[in-house]
Amino acid sequence: MELAVKLEAFEGPLDLLLHLIEKNKVNIYDIPIVDITRQYLEYVEKMPKEDLDSASEFLVMAATLINIKAKMLLPPEVDEEGEEIDPREELVEQLLQYKMYKYMSVVLRERQVDAGHVMYKEPSIPEEVASYTKPIDLDKMCEGIQLGDLHKLFKDIMKRKAGRVDTVHAGFGKIEKEEITLPDKMSFLEDYARKNKTFTFSGIIETARSKMEIIVTFMAVLEMIKTGDITVSQNGLYDDIIITSKIAA
Repeated sequence: MELAVKLEAFEGPLDLLLHLIEKNKVNIYDIPIVDITRQYLEYVEKMPKEDLDSASEFLVMAATLINIKAKMLLPPEVDEEGEEIDPREELVEQLLQYKMYKYMSVVLRERQVDAGHVMYKEPSIPEEVASYTKPIDLDKMCEGIQLGDLHKLFKDIMKRKAGRVDTVHAGFGKIEKEEITLPDKMSFLEDYARKNKTFTFSGIIETARSKMEIIVTFMAVLEMIKTGDITVSQNGLYDDIIITSKIAA
């Protein structure tokens, strides 16, 4: 009666070698090549010979092990620096790389299994929640800005306005008009911001006829910042104020 022998399946010769090393609990950097080669050949002898492609890979590794075993029986070779060359070095490098890839494949397989248990849902956020805008933190927005900075900025704007004065006609008589109020200027700015998404402070005071109108315009800008209708930025100290509208057209 024939004795049926069931062999554990290995993915390749390196997989078998790694199994033997772990089974014998030996250091992968100091492989006992004689014992490992003997155990490896015992497994190869029991392999079915029908799969020639797979068997040939194991036979090539068997020949490599025998070659390493023969080199270890000979006087050691030395490299250019006079150090001994370990015949097992290339095999150890291959085993380390294979062990790393095998570990990575296990991790990826576990992640794939975990991903199969994840359920996704289409977003169903109410429009009111999606359109919610976080209130502006005025303290944070003005953090680091001193009153003196605003004063310097205002003086610079006034200086630029004075630089555009027509000196030829400056002495002519002028018609005084009723000063504009803050609500009127805010109404004007809201309409302007609704039509122009980005503009500068100097642009909206070009038509101002007095210092008081410029001051009221500046106050209107501050009020609209407070209400969140606009945001302001400045590339550098004394640069023009860039205003961005948040009012829908």
